Amino acid sequence: MPESKNTKWAIWVIWIFHVSALIGISVGFENWFVSKTPINLLISTFLLFLVFPVGNLKKIVTFSALWFLGMLAEWIGVHYGILFGSYSYGANLGPKIDGVPILIGINWALLSFITASIAQYVLSNKVLQVSFAAMLMLVLDYFMEQSAPRFDFWEFEGGIAPLWNYWSWLGVALIFQVVILWMKIGGELRFSAHLYAAQLVFFLYFYLWL
Repeated sequence: MPESKNTKWAIWVIWIFHVSALIGISVGFENWFVSKTPINLLISTFLLFLVFPVGNLKKIVTFSALWFLGMLAEWIGVHYGILFGSYSYGANLGPKIDGVPILIGINWALLSFITASIAQYVLSNKVLQVSFAAMLMLVLDYFMEQSAPRFDFWEFEGGIAPLWNYWSWLGVALIFQVVILWMKIGGELRFSAHLYAAQLVFFLYFYLWL
């Protein structure tokens, strides 16, 4: 897909927000920066809609469907422990619906879109695209899990995410990637790659720093 004229400044905004949070948390302003996580996610989502773009009915319906399915998967996980394990959400991901932050569903959809775009560029085989995109989501989840309790995002019973969590994440991610493939959703590569890289650098840094 051709690069949007807004791509360059959108990429700058993504990195400025993530690097500022990384530095701010590192030098002692953790509570302030972590509490602003919903703002960061909302800005990332706004830029996705603008630059990716998510600007036609098919993409909006697909994004909304993935948000709903992500919320449903998390609701099952939170209330029954069938998916992901026994865990609960903290206070720093914003308003919740029956224990599940609204933004966590948005994050599922956002990550699904950008990883699909990356995979479509790297690979031509459809099966490999779906598998690679789902693995990208899983890698990011692994590093997010390490900092989630500290940042009061979510916490598992016993303090450690079980192996089943990662298998479940991979399974849900594969389903979402199949939906994107079926709906023939594509988007702006540079923005997708930078948004994924910014999130990965942020959580990888704290994984190593911890």
